[in-house]
Order: sequence, then structure tokens, then C-alpha cells
Amino acid sequence: MSDSQAEAGTAEAQGPVEIDEEMARHLENKREELFEKFEIPDGFPPEVLEEAEERTEGITQEIREEVDEREDLREMTTWTVDPIDAQDFDDAISVEERDDEFVLWVHIADVTHYVNPDTAMWDEAVERGNTVYLPGYTVHMLPPVLAETVCSLVPNEDRLAHTVEMHLDKETLSYETIDIYKSVIESDERLTYTQAEDRLDDPDSHLHDEISLVFELADRMHEQRKEDGSLVLNPRRDRAHTIIEECMLKANKAVTHELMWDRGVEAMYRVHPQPSPGEWDEALREIQDLNGVSVPGEAWDDPRKAVNATLEEAPDRQLDKIQWAVMKVMPRAKYMNDPFGGHHALNFEIYGHFTSPIRRLSDLINHWIVYTNDVPEDLVALCDRASDRQKEAESCEREYKDFLQEVGLDPDAVNSRGIEVVDDE
Repeated sequence: MSDSQAEAGTAEAQGPVEIDEEMARHLENKREELFEKFEIPDGFPPEVLEEAEERTEGITQEIREEVDEREDLREMTTWTVDPIDAQDFDDAISVEERDDEFVLWVHIADVTHYVNPDTAMWDEAVERGNTVYLPGYTVHMLPPVLAETVCSLVPNEDRLAHTVEMHLDKETLSYETIDIYKSVIESDERLTYTQAEDRLDDPDSHLHDEISLVFELADRMHEQRKEDGSLVLNPRRDRAHTIIEECMLKANKAVTHELMWDRGVEAMYRVHPQPSPGEWDEALREIQDLNGVSVPGEAWDDPRKAVNATLEEAPDRQLDKIQWAVMKVMPRAKYMNDPFGGHHALNFEIYGHFTSPIRRLSDLINHWIVYTNDVPEDLVALCDRASDRQKEAESCEREYKDFLQEVGLDPDAVNSRGIEVVDDE
């Protein structure tokens, strides 16, 4: 298949979903109604925008001055992989294979260099809790004038980062050492998922070797997680998504490992309680009853492994129903200042978020704690705030998607291709 044919089958080649002005007004009214219902502020207060504008001035000089204080990683091969319509790039990766280990670097935008507890932007981020992603419309946690410029790890520009450097055992992929530090990086390229996927297939392409190496590593990490009992609800994920998902999980886990075991500090941990045995049984029976689906007998003892094994073999048409049966019995994950209880779905003893400080309050606060080794006094309230705002954002997104379907629009198409308003004439 030629490149142009392959490209024609992708969302980015199909162009935006076209709607008329009446439909656009209809969608806008619905969004306003939902934002009021879920108390989601769409516009930023003037003082927050003003502060964000000011923080973007004189950045080149500021970064130049920061280089002496940080690890200078600008010569390291580094790249980002994001959806085609991503507006900000808050994580980048680098990888190296050595004789006795793999080294994986996950570089995350150093947002707290610009947004700290003394700023109006921080207070606004606490107010919002997270970025809300509706199909074709985004309500940002941080002002885009800052998030999409100086915080964003755009290619060929020096950027301030918070780097998680992980030395991994070649056999077990366990952490030999974890180092978290402030750095300056320069991303070599911004790839979409489709482009990263294409690079894996083309041995002559730029970054082919690096992306192949990190995929080999990510694939092994993925298989290992499954063996350990991590629930994998999306078994048909492409290679590019596998790379990003596994590298971010590894980095998040490394940071919370460092915070809890090495420093023993409170932070914003992600705790996911488990369903009761009865609820798990109910989910597995519902799955077993689906047409063309069978839960392997030997796997019933560990429901997460049973679901993984079933999804591997199930026909595509039943994947949604299997996922839904599991989601119905899953308690909500929450942010807590104490990690004990662990993360049931991932089967991690300790877990937290660090890799998305542009769009999640929890990550922003964990960056601050890692850097200052100081815990905000109102941490418990912040955990509750982030959990509540996430729940509201998800409800808003679900209702908006349902509405799009009601008016004859495909939420997935709108999500991946965006919307364009065209004249009726």
C-alpha cells in the first residue's frame, strides 16, 4: 500500500466534520448548558490571562540562564508522540540500550517553573482541576497562551523539563535506579501516532531505530504488566499508543515509588479500590453470556487475568460489551494523600500521576512536591477537589457525546477530525 493510500485511510486525511451554522449554534447552546450544570468555567479571568502573557515574555533569555542550573540534555535524541490535533506537548521520550541495561528518559514540561502556589494561574488550576476535552472543543486548565507556547515541548526549541531517568534491568525491566531532575531539552521532532506507526515500518526513516527500540521495550513492559495481573481493557491498541502508554506508566510509577519509598512524603496518589468478589463474579458471568465469547476456565480465580484472556480471543463486535461489563462494577479511582490500597486495575501497589501537568492538577502538584520536597497544607482538600472535578469533567464529556449522537454526529469522528462550520448556501 502506498503512503498516500495509507494516509487516505487515516482520520487526518478525511478533513474536519462539516456542520452548518444552525448546528454550530445548537452545539454551543448545549455546551453552555453543560458548563453551567457541571460548574465548568469556560473563560479565564483577565488577571490570570495577564499573568500568563507576562510569563511568556523574555523566555529565550530565561532558558539560557537556567541551563547552568539544570542538566543540559539538548544534544540527546528526543521526540514527542501525540494525537494529530494535540495543542500542547507535555511529554517527550529518549531511550538507549547499553550492554547491561536500558535507559529510558521521560521528559515532562516543567510547568511549575511558571505556575506555582504564589500565582493566580495556580489558583485557577485548582479551581478547574483538569482540562475538559469535549469532541471538537477543549476547556483548558491553564491558559493556552502559556500551555501551548513556553510549556509545550515543541521541536527545535530549547524547553525547560522535569526529567525522569530510569535505568532498567535488561531481564526483568525493574528499576535499577530512578533519578528525577530539572533539565533543558530540545525535541527533535513532533510525531502524530500515525507517523510514529509509519516510522516503525520504514527502516530508512528518521528515528526508526529509536522508535523500534522503545517499542520493543514498551511491548515487553506491556506483556509483563499483563502477566503480573494488570487489567488491559484495550488489547488491540496500535504500537505507537503502546509506546506512550507504557513509558508514561513506567515514569508515573517511578516518581511515586521515589516519593513514597525513598522520601516517605504525602503526595497526590491515585488509589483504585477493587470490586467485591460478588461484583467481579457478576461481571464475568455477564461476559460469559455474550455470543461468541468464552471466559477461560482456569482464569476465573484472577478476574483481571480472566478479562485480559477473554478480550484477546473475543470477536471485535463484543469488545465494547466486555469493557462495559467490567466498567460497571469498577469503583472510581480517587486521588488520596496516602497510596495504600494501591491501584487495583493496574495491579500497582503504589501509583500516581506526574506526566501531564498541563492538563491535570494532580500532576502539577506532584511536580511541586518532587521539586520542593514540601507538601501543600491543604493536600487532602486538593485531592478531593481533583477527584470531584475529574468526575464532573467525565460526566460532562459523556453527556455531550450522547447529545452529538442524538443530533446525528459521530463523536469519535468529531474527536479525531475536528469540526468546520460551512455556509448553508
